[in-house]
Amino acid sequence: MNDKIIISFLLTAKKQTYANAKMAKAPSTRQGSKDYEYNETINGKRMTYHDTYFGKTKFIGEEVVYIDADKPEWGMNYYGAALDESLTEEVVDGILRPALMQVGIDKEVLPLRGPRHFEHDGYVYTFTVDGNISRFTGTEKIFKGGNLIYIGHCHGGTIN
Repeated sequence: MNDKIIISFLLTAKKQTYANAKMAKAPSTRQGSKDYEYNETINGKRMTYHDTYFGKTKFIGEEVVYIDADKPEWGMNYYGAALDESLTEEVVDGILRPALMQVGIDKEVLPLRGPRHFEHDGYVYTFTVDGNISRFTGTEKIFKGGNLIYIGHCHGGTIN
């Protein structure tokens, strides 16, 4: 599967899973996990995006894109943590979800998390990434009043 198809699929899949607060979770695949799944057929191939994570204000997760339901093609691991202990899961979701719904709006940033810069309800979200869709590392941050209150890291790429 070429990079352009994976990028196009990710743009749709990410907006149809966690980032979209209206989307229902998929059945949990592991004890204590929260899961989301999206399926689409592209060029006669069934593509599946699966996102599974653990935790609330400190969380770890993994996204995988499968071709024909059984061949892992692309993946990303991520870890995020609220640095302000007073933040709740609802507050973190309320900041992250709108930022992640902006995935792809900034054409110079890989569609992995959110855009390079996004402001929402007094919060500032930033995302930087090095590499390409086949091999990358990235960092997202959230600021409130100029103070860093959340940081997240991701890395991943193609799988073969």
